[in-house]
Amino acid sequence: MKPRRSGNRQRLIDAALDAIAEAGFAGASVSEIIARAGLSRGMIHLHFNGKDALIAEAARHAGAQYYAALDRHLNAAGDSPAERIRAIVTGDLSAEVMSRRTVGIWYELRGAARTSPAIAAHSDTRGGRLEMVLTDAFAALEPNGSRQSAQDAMRGTIALLEGTWTDFMLHPEGYDVAAAERVIFRFLRALYPGAF
Repeated sequence: MKPRRSGNRQRLIDAALDAIAEAGFAGASVSEIIARAGLSRGMIHLHFNGKDALIAEAARHAGAQYYAALDRHLNAAGDSPAERIRAIVTGDLSAEVMSRRTVGIWYELRGAARTSPAIAAHSDTRGGRLEMVLTDAFAALEPNGSRQSAQDAMRGTIALLEGTWTDFMLHPEGYDVAAAERVIFRFLRALYPGAF
């Protein structure tokens, strides 16, 4: 793809995500997106063949940004399973990842995922990489390597993280991330004494 075409494509993706973050999924109309991108309506059809494909690509892009940020936290962590789990929890709750914009986008996309398999494919944490990394790390902490116990710990951790995002979305002013981390690690210490 030519640089200018690629740049226009990315402008549309960024504009779609900005529109979703600020105006909600319903407010992210074609008119809103092209106004934000500073491009013509035809560009959406040229690059994506329609709004639905643009929004699905925006969801994919948002997922890629999320995992790139988590990878930075994992790469900075040590190699022990507990350090990897800690990196995921602190990374997921970092200002880089858990911002008003990002949380707003994710909740709007997840609401739309109910009726759009294309969006659901990029906004669901079930069965994906996050589950795998956490399950592997928890299994390494299990005395007998139990995958079932590790999966239970993974599901509980994701539920706590997603609950924290919901709390942040509803009460962003002065949100106490340190308190949220403290609560999550308190539960993890109960499951794995001495690891956290």
